[in-house]
Amino acid sequence: QVQLQESGPGLVKPSQTLSLTCTVSGGSITTDYYLWSWIRQPPGKGLEWMGVITSDGSAIYSPSLESRSSISRDTSKNQFSLQLSSVTPEDTAVYYCVRDRTGEYDSWGQGTQVTVLS
Repeated sequence: QVQLQESGPGLVKPSQTLSLTCTVSGGSITTDYYLWSWIRQPPGKGLEWMGVITSDGSAIYSPSLESRSSISRDTSKNQFSLQLSSVTPEDTAVYYCVRDRTGEYDSWGQGTQVTVLS
């Protein structure tokens, strides 16, 4: 059974870069037909898809965040990461890493709270 675990700082200052890592166990991030996404939920709001990295390492981003986002991976550690630059308090949210199996989000990390505060 695949498990995902987010890690990273819980507090980031405005204008800095938010960096999160998702460690995957029980399955490889290079396995075909699986995509690996970042999704966030700001307080009091719905889920927002941020971007995805495919099994071959290609990254696709939400248009609204593309200019500030970067998703990468380390296959030797079976991890994928998110960097979001120039953060503002509006980037405060619970951030999730998620496995996407042909359009279905079938495995979620527990989520990590990130607060942007000076």
